[in-house]
Amino acid sequence: MNERVSRLRKESVETRPYISTERAELITEFYKSDIAEGKSAVVTRALVFKHLMENKAVCINDGELIVGERGPAPKATPTYPELCCHDLEDLRILNSRKKTSFVVSDEVRRKYKEEIIPFWSGRTLREKLFSLMSDEWHRAFDAGVFTEFMEQRAPGHAILDDKIYREGMLDFKRRITEHRGRIDPNDAGSYAKEQQYEAMAICIDAVITFAGRYADKAEELAGECGDARRRAELLHIAEVCRRVPAHAPRDFHEALQAYWFVHLSVITELNTWDSFNPGRLDQHLLAFYEDGLAKGTLTREEAKELLECFWIKFNNQPAPPKVGVTEEQSGTYTDFALINTGGLRADDGSDAVNEVSYMILEVVEEMRLTQPSACIQISSKNPQAFLERACEVIRTGIGQPSVFNTDVIIKELLHDGKSLADARTGGPSGCVTVSSFGKESCTLTGYINWPKIFELACNNGADPATGLQTGPKTGEARDFMSYQQLFDAYSKQLEYFINLKIEGNNRIERLFADEMPAPFMSVVMDDCIAKGLDYHNGGARYNPTYIQGVGIGTVTDCLAAVKYHVFEKQTLTMNELLKAAAADFAGYESLRNKLLNHTPKYGNDDDYADAIAEEVFEAYYRLLNGRDNTKGGKYRVNLLPTTVHIYFGAVTGALANGRKAGAPVSEGISPSQGCDSKGPTAVVKSASRIDHARTGGTLLNMKFNPQLLADAESIEKLAHLIRGYFALGGHHVQFNVITAKTLRRAQEKPDENRELIIRVAGYSDYFVDIGKELQDEIITRTEQQVF
Repeated sequence: MNERVSRLRKESVETRPYISTERAELITEFYKSDIAEGKSAVVTRALVFKHLMENKAVCINDGELIVGERGPAPKATPTYPELCCHDLEDLRILNSRKKTSFVVSDEVRRKYKEEIIPFWSGRTLREKLFSLMSDEWHRAFDAGVFTEFMEQRAPGHAILDDKIYREGMLDFKRRITEHRGRIDPNDAGSYAKEQQYEAMAICIDAVITFAGRYADKAEELAGECGDARRRAELLHIAEVCRRVPAHAPRDFHEALQAYWFVHLSVITELNTWDSFNPGRLDQHLLAFYEDGLAKGTLTREEAKELLECFWIKFNNQPAPPKVGVTEEQSGTYTDFALINTGGLRADDGSDAVNEVSYMILEVVEEMRLTQPSACIQISSKNPQAFLERACEVIRTGIGQPSVFNTDVIIKELLHDGKSLADARTGGPSGCVTVSSFGKESCTLTGYINWPKIFELACNNGADPATGLQTGPKTGEARDFMSYQQLFDAYSKQLEYFINLKIEGNNRIERLFADEMPAPFMSVVMDDCIAKGLDYHNGGARYNPTYIQGVGIGTVTDCLAAVKYHVFEKQTLTMNELLKAAAADFAGYESLRNKLLNHTPKYGNDDDYADAIAEEVFEAYYRLLNGRDNTKGGKYRVNLLPTTVHIYFGAVTGALANGRKAGAPVSEGISPSQGCDSKGPTAVVKSASRIDHARTGGTLLNMKFNPQLLADAESIEKLAHLIRGYFALGGHHVQFNVITAKTLRRAQEKPDENRELIIRVAGYSDYFVDIGKELQDEIITRTEQQVF
C-alpha cells in the first residue's frame, strides 16, 4: 500500500469506537416535531430519512478519495432509539466491558438522560416486540433455547446487484413516477401504493441532497487548501459527488463512490442485521476498470489505491452497539459486509474470474482489515490459479478469504425457487447465507440451540438450570427402551420450539412491515418499485426467512453416545448417564472418559456418527423448510453460529457426549472442539453427509498449523482439499492458520498482538478484541497437522 493508504489505515485501526448521539438527537428532534403529523408510516420513515440526510454531519477526512461516514467521523457510532433505546446502565456496560466496548462520554450520557431516554421510553420497537410474545416464547428465550435478531436490529442480509452502476437515482425516480401514474384508484391497495411511491421518491431526493452536501464540502475544503495536488483531488471529489448517485457512474472512482453513498443511506435508514454490501464487486467494476485502462484515464495502481480507500471506509463503520443476548450471539465490531469475488457470469454461466478479482485478493492481503470481509466463489469452471492465489492469502493467517462453492450455491437458490439467471447473480451475504443479490429480502431471525433441546428431551421438557417446564413433556428418558424413543422425544421438543419461534417471527415481520418500513432499501431492491410494496412487506422478488440451527456436532455426538453405550453396547444405563450429567461428571471421571474417548464422533468420517448427523439435519429440515412466512416467502434452513455457540454453551448443562456444563457447543457444521482426530479429509467427508443444496448456507471452520502450508506444494494440497469438499457437495469452508501457542501468547500479551486477526465464524476479528471464552474456544479447535 502507498503512503496515503497506510496513513488512512493506521488512523482507522487505531481509532477506538465511540458512541455518537448525532442520529439519536436528530431522530428524536424529528419525532418531537409535527412534521409527520397525519402521515402514513412509510412516508413518516421517508421524512425521518430526509431529516437525517439533510442534517447529519458531512465528514471528509484528510487525504481520502472515497468520502462519507455513518457517523460524524470515523468510528463515531450512531444509535437507533426507535428500534432499541439504550438506558444508562447499557451505556455504562458499553463503556466498561472488555469486549466490543465503546467510549461513552459524559456528554453522551447527559443527552441520553435528559433528551433521548425520556422521549423513547415505551415507544421503541423492541418494547413492542417483547410485548407481542407469549409467556411460552419468553420462557424459551430466557432459557437460551433460541435468540431473536430483531430485538435490537432491523432485518438485513440484503445485498446489492449491478443496478446502481447502470442507472442513477434519477432513473429510479422516473420509474417510480411511471408506476405511480398507473395506479388504479379503484384498487383496494391504491392508497398503500401511493404512499409507498411517495416515500421512495422522498428518499431518492434525500440521497441526492446528501451527495450534494459532500460536493459542497469538498469545494469548500479545496478553497482552503494550500496543497495543489490535494486541491485537485478535492475538486475531483466534488465533481464525483455531483454526478453520483444521481446519475449512473462513468468511471471506476464514480462507481465506488456511488455504491458508498447507497451503502451509507441503507445503514443510516435502519440498523440492519448486516450492513449491506456490493456483492459481486469484481464483476461490477470490471467494465469501468477496462475502460479506464483503455482510455488512459486509470492505471492499475490508481484502481488498487481506490479499492484500498474503499476498504478503509468499511473499517471506519463499527457495528452499532448491542447489549445482552444480542451481544452474546454476535459479539464483534464487524458489521458483516462480505465482498464476493469469482464465481460465474450471470448471462451465460461462464467463468467470471477477472483481473479485478485478483486485485481484490491483493487488497485483502495488504490491508489486513477485519472489515469488509472477503470471500471467493469457486465453481468447477473457475481456474485453479485463482483458487491457489486465494489459498496463498489464506496462508497469511488473516482468516480471509472464506471459500464458497458456486455450483452448490446455484443449486441452493434454484431449490428456493429462483430463476437460473437470478441464482447466478447471487452468493453469500453476512456470514454464509445465500441470496439473489439485489432481489431478495433475506431475513435471518435468530439461532436455535439444538444441544439445549437435547438436554430438555433428556429431562421431560424441564430445564435443569431453573426447574421450569420449558418444553413439552415427552417422557422420562430413564424409561426409554430404545434409541428411537429418545430421538422421537428430541424431535418433538424441536418441533415445539420451531413452532414457537415461527409464531413469534410472524408477529415480528408484521411489526416491521406496519411500523418500521424501509423505503430507501425498497428503492434498490427488485421488485419493490414494480409492486409498490415495501422491502419489509413482501416487495422484494424473493422473501425467505431463516432460523439458524446451531450445534450439529455436539448434538450428534450426544445421540451417538446414547445409542452406542446405552442401547447397543449397554456399557452404561440411561439412569447412570443422566446422574453423571446432573453432577457435571464430578465423581464420574471414568464414565466421562468413555464418552469422550471411546464413542463414535462426528468429523472423523465415521459412518456411525455421520449417519446420525444426517438424521439430525433431516429432522430440522422436515420441521422447518417450506413453511409460509408473512411476506409471501418460505422459512428455510441454514446452519451457522456467529458467536452464539459460546452463549448457547453457557446456558446448557453437561451432556451425554462428555461435554461439561457451560462449555461452548460446536459451531456451524464443524465437529465438536478437539473431537476430529482423523485429519482434514475426514472432516470434510463428515461435513458433506448432509445435503447442503437444501440449505441456505452452512459454515465449516478448520484450523491449520502454519507449517502445514509452508510451501507451494502445500498450497496445491489445500486447493485440492477444497475442490474435493466441493465435489462432495460442501457449501463453504474457511481457515485459521495459526498455532494454539501463538494464541495463548496473545492472551498473555494483548498489547503486543493488537493486529492478530483470526477467523471466528463467518467473519474475521482481532483476537484480543474478542471475549476470553471465545478465545479459549478457538484455541481448543483441532489444529490440523497433516493433510
